[in-house]
Amino acid sequence: MSTSLVQMRIDTELRDDANKLFDSLGLDMSTAVKMFLKKCLAEGGIPFDVKTASSNDRSAEGLAAFLALRKQAEDNGLTGMSLDEINEEIAAVRAEKGKRST
Repeated sequence: MSTSLVQMRIDTELRDDANKLFDSLGLDMSTAVKMFLKKCLAEGGIPFDVKTASSNDRSAEGLAAFLALRKQAEDNGLTGMSLDEINEEIAAVRAEKGKRST
């Protein structure tokens, strides 16, 4: 198998941090990059999610919705519930809903 030289420019700090990580895994940069490229080929694409900035907007919307729901729970005195208490509450609502539909 013939080989080719691939050169790239990256931030020095990124290179150094990556080298430390790869060294701790018993790898060098070249081997790590080859592993990445082989994984890309096996996956038929980048082996992790690549998202646009708009996905951050959705995350911000999700966080805003969560904070609004948390405030609503606080306003209704529903904070500090354990997971068991939450599950009991859900079960009670479902049981009541089941009684009404029969």
